[in-house]
Amino acid sequence: MFPSTSPDTGPEPWADDARPGPAGPSRGHPPGPRTGPDDGGEPHARKGPRRLRKGGPGRRPDDAEADEPEEEVPPVPVRRPLALTVAGFAALLGVGLVLGAQTAGPGHRLPFAFIIFGVQLLFVLAWTMAMRPPALLVVALVSAATAGIADAAAVRSDIAGLAPLGYAAVAGLVLGVLGQLFRRVDRVRVTDSLGGTLLIVVGVVAFATLIVLSRIPKGTQAITVCLTATGVALMVARLTDAIAPWPRLAPQVPRGAAGVVVGAMLGTLTSAVLGSYLVGFTPTSAALVGLVTAATAVLADLAVGYAEAGRLMAGEPPTMWVARHMQGPLGGFALAAPAAYAMCVLFL
Repeated sequence: MFPSTSPDTGPEPWADDARPGPAGPSRGHPPGPRTGPDDGGEPHARKGPRRLRKGGPGRRPDDAEADEPEEEVPPVPVRRPLALTVAGFAALLGVGLVLGAQTAGPGHRLPFAFIIFGVQLLFVLAWTMAMRPPALLVVALVSAATAGIADAAAVRSDIAGLAPLGYAAVAGLVLGVLGQLFRRVDRVRVTDSLGGTLLIVVGVVAFATLIVLSRIPKGTQAITVCLTATGVALMVARLTDAIAPWPRLAPQVPRGAAGVVVGAMLGTLTSAVLGSYLVGFTPTSAALVGLVTAATAVLADLAVGYAEAGRLMAGEPPTMWVARHMQGPLGGFALAAPAAYAMCVLFL
């Protein structure tokens, strides 16, 4: 029998918006098509098309990426004998520069200039062999000539200033770039090598600022304070890396943050002690200039380590062993020299 309701009135609404009845399909009518999962929840949005593989169901690309384990880069081991050797080289370099500054006097600048020129040749050798710019021999010869011109200008100029050194740096950079342009093989890479040539030329000219600094009042004392703090900072940083290289700053760089911090602090303390004995300095002023130069030197040494790690990760072959490890202390002293000049002129 059919219900006696009129087709115009429609079915009677139920209270719960659902018609009571059995859970299964109604009699005499086929079940409706399924539009979702059995649990009645919202269907999960697919994040990508499934990929078929042999012997198993399809997988989405994001599932495959999630299943792949991340490759961990093993940290570079810290070689203690190497760290001790670099620390000794930094100490010898600092002692040589400080003692050479003591030989400088009015009318007797040539002995100190010869010492500076020897350090500049070491800088050219280490940095050209480590960075290997195009036309390496041309860049090395031009940099050595620039170093000699800058030293002569610092000794022979009537007024002690940095202007002659700036002219020498610009001339050396231009000659270095022109020397690479004349060779067809190196002409393609001249843009990439511009930064390397600039670093080498500016580095050798930076050492000449010590000669200019020795010609101004309090200059020799400032060299003693600043370079002693620089040498102590670099030496202590490397010794700390040999004993406790933690926390590691990067897995590819065998340096620790403790060495950088402890080296800068002990370098500052050493300069403060020297300032209490040198004429024209106080412990506070000496600690200020020592802090700037020591921090500059250890950061430059650390930056050299990062640059070397970047070259190795890029697939470049390692260069001469001695040159690579002399590069850090030489770069630290090269950057500390103009910092010492600036602190002496501005604050003393």
